[in-house]
Amino acid sequence: MMHQLYPQVAHHYRYELNKDMHIAAAHFIPHEAAGSCANVHGHTYIVNVTVAGDELDESGFLVNFQTLKQLVHRKLDHTLLNDHSDWFDGHDPNRFPTSEVVARTIYETIQRYLDTLPHKPKCLQVFVRETPTSYVVYRPKAGER
Repeated sequence: MMHQLYPQVAHHYRYELNKDMHIAAAHFIPHEAAGSCANVHGHTYIVNVTVAGDELDESGFLVNFQTLKQLVHRKLDHTLLNDHSDWFDGHDPNRFPTSEVVARTIYETIQRYLDTLPHKPKCLQVFVRETPTSYVVYRPKAGER
């Protein structure tokens, strides 16, 4: 496996966790501005999630790596992203499964889960590489963390 270098987020937390995932999935962008991406096509996405916090849970985890994988990889791997209407609403142009929207939606999903934990870790960024030369980073604004 090739190790990736990701943009870093400056923060004041004691712990930072990063989880990498490879997701094989297809999508299409149903909009005239998408050009050839309006056709169904696939990618092997590389996703990196950064979570940080000051406290560990009772088992010594900031968050369990397997939980992050279950929230994202199990849901999206080997699927057509457009079929996930619970994640991507095809009637809202801000919800077409572009890399930007995929990154934001992964963030929202993970942060919803983290908000249920008593030690309140935070998702600081989600990195989504769609191709070897194209990637997106989603970070919530400072007031949204």
